[in-house]
Amino acid sequence: MDSRNIADALMAVRSCHPLVHHITNTVTINDCANITLCAGGAPVMAAAPEEAGDMAGMAGAVVLNIGTLSSAQVDAMLIAGRAANARGIPVVLDPVGAGATAMRTEACERLLSELDIAVLKGNAGEIGVLSGAGGEVRGVDSAGLLGDPAAVTAACARKYGTVVVMTGSEDYISDGERTLVVGNGNPLMGRLSGTGCMTASVVGVFAAAGTDLVVSCAAACAAFSRAGERAAALARGPYSFRTALFDEMANLTEEDLAAHADVKETDARDADAA
Repeated sequence: MDSRNIADALMAVRSCHPLVHHITNTVTINDCANITLCAGGAPVMAAAPEEAGDMAGMAGAVVLNIGTLSSAQVDAMLIAGRAANARGIPVVLDPVGAGATAMRTEACERLLSELDIAVLKGNAGEIGVLSGAGGEVRGVDSAGLLGDPAAVTAACARKYGTVVVMTGSEDYISDGERTLVVGNGNPLMGRLSGTGCMTASVVGVFAAAGTDLVVSCAAACAAFSRAGERAAALARGPYSFRTALFDEMANLTEEDLAAHADVKETDARDADAA
């Protein structure tokens, strides 16, 4: 994978400053807004059903995150998603905690069946559950995956006809045909609440600015994880890391990303979930 393509995706983001509409997790909503700004986008958080569709129609991408789920929130997500679909605006779904409770799993399945989801971004447990390959979720955190991560990601992409991003110590991105793996990152990213939610926001920013969703999603993961590497070099612990993560995302340059993005294409074996 040519790292210049990854850097070009960052350049596209910084050139167009896309508006990203979120209906998201109330625990991490401020972090999602700020990482969107630091990545180069503009955030808006409009969860009321009365305006969700109008706001989605103005955006470059829509991010739906079920971290603090309610029935009313699902209704708003459907309104926003349908408005985005009607205008060809990419919709990113973060299925936080899918598999932990029936409500969460059913909400994800409903959104996936009733909307055209451009990107499904989840951790290994969530993607394993939704793919049918098998995964374990503890609360909202991944507790394990059954199967090869590249193959499960590709199988999930084929199942739902979408681009799937499986995050973890390595990130896997697939449309069912092409599968990329991102090796950037630092363990401190797993010790901070909200990094998964922030990843979905960065994916939304890059999806709004790009034309090749697989490359855009890989670039989003590489950029955010590279910011994490840089932040870890400055941090004394999880909370100083949090501050540095925002700074390093904002200060990340195309040249740094081109030099340090660890993105490779991998051969995902057939693992149609069963």
